[in-house]
Amino acid sequence: MKLDQEKSEFLDEMLQYWQDQHMITGEQARLLQESYESKSFDWRRLAQYSFWIAMACGVISLGALLIDKDILTYLKKLYDTPDSIISLLSAAAAGILYYRSFQRRKTHQMQVFSNDALIFTAVMLTANAIAYLGKAIGSNGSHFSLLILLSVLIYGVLAYVFKSRLIWAFVLLSLGAWFGTETGYLSRWNWYFIGLNYPLRFVFFGLLLTTTALLLRRNKKFELFYGTTYISGMVYLFVSLWLISVFGNYGTLEEWYKVKQLSLFYWGIISAGVCILSIWIGLKYRDDIAREFGITFLFINLYTRYFEYFWDSWHKALFFSVLAASFWIIGRRAEKIWNVEFLKK
Repeated sequence: MKLDQEKSEFLDEMLQYWQDQHMITGEQARLLQESYESKSFDWRRLAQYSFWIAMACGVISLGALLIDKDILTYLKKLYDTPDSIISLLSAAAAGILYYRSFQRRKTHQMQVFSNDALIFTAVMLTANAIAYLGKAIGSNGSHFSLLILLSVLIYGVLAYVFKSRLIWAFVLLSLGAWFGTETGYLSRWNWYFIGLNYPLRFVFFGLLLTTTALLLRRNKKFELFYGTTYISGMVYLFVSLWLISVFGNYGTLEEWYKVKQLSLFYWGIISAGVCILSIWIGLKYRDDIAREFGITFLFINLYTRYFEYFWDSWHKALFFSVLAASFWIIGRRAEKIWNVEFLKK
């Protein structure tokens, strides 16, 4: 069996430790070591990163094309294609790519990343088709959130039919975009919706999405989407909690500038409390996602408060000395865990 270099080294260390503790014999250690070998190079990870970079560059190039006035003017001179035709062509191209990518999933199951790249391209073409459909029917007014809701429905059907986590991720991303724009439309684009600014709205949105994920886990038809939904809900929830701990329930920066950061301390307590609760749930129910999110954002909150309250009042030498010491302690503890030192005691 071929393993990554790090995993292979870890097993070597464990076998040596067990042999030193007389838990296994030298012959047993040799036989176990012969059962695996380390990979010379992680080609799978290289392929994954390469496709990610390729897709990111494609999105950036498209964005650069759309904002370049000279290129857009030149394209308009070449042709004047109706929005409905562009929408139709984009939808047709997306359909072909969807069909092609899911056929490849049957014939080329091992080419995971190239298949996902085709799906990603099809998703982008679907979004383009919906956008131009809105322009064609004149729905580019203030209630454009209806088009985003349409994309949620289309992506949702495609994700369910083709059992694709990647498309489901776009469902959740589009759902968040729809929630933000729809509440903005209902509040006539004021900064508050039923007294809530955007970060506080998404706290409740994240809670709802996380709860939905837990329900999906109990349904075998949607169990495939549980992990993606759970992680997305936690991202929405914890990022929003962190933002609310910094900005409070203020709609504009002008309002926020007028108050002292210390007056928002209770938002920081609420945010830290949710982090601690998430850690407790993760430990009690062996939920790695809840535990890791709680630990990560608890540290983020603590360091955010540190910068807020001590940046101006402390001498910068003392400030960074304390910061360096705290990171050294964290690094040391992480090093002990990495080296499995607790097994040697």
